[in-house]
Amino acid sequence: MDRLWAPWRMEYLMSDKVDGCIFCDKPAENDDRKNFILLRSEHSFIMLNAYPYNNGHLMIAPFRHAASLNELSRSERADLVETVAGAEAVLMRAYDPQGMNIGINMGHCAGAGVPGHAHVHIVPRWEGDTNFMPVVGRTRVLPELLDETFARLLGHLDGE
Repeated sequence: MDRLWAPWRMEYLMSDKVDGCIFCDKPAENDDRKNFILLRSEHSFIMLNAYPYNNGHLMIAPFRHAASLNELSRSERADLVETVAGAEAVLMRAYDPQGMNIGINMGHCAGAGVPGHAHVHIVPRWEGDTNFMPVVGRTRVLPELLDETFARLLGHLDGE
């Protein structure tokens, strides 16, 4: 292979890197389509990861800026877990993955890209999805554009 195209990365590379919190800023813009926000619950929301590890990589975050689960109220934590379960169900209907990684990275040293706002990652997994590309080429191959992923998942939100 001579070239590997990842055109969605250019927007990020050329953008001004602004301090802030995507989990606070994006929902406040009230442009869910542009920001790939799939669903809003009472205390949390589901959004696509703009730089996914696999197609369907979702992030679920509470609306309130809190660095850890302990900083959330019981109702916020309960809503977050219910929203994660709902995201899992949507991914099963839309992609039928063979497994999923679900994790919370809190703090920069734990791998959190947004260390001040606790959030959950869900990554759908299939046998063979980790191949030579990430290991040798340090590149991931995603067969679906984010707009297509967003549309696919929206179509499965209500259990269709």
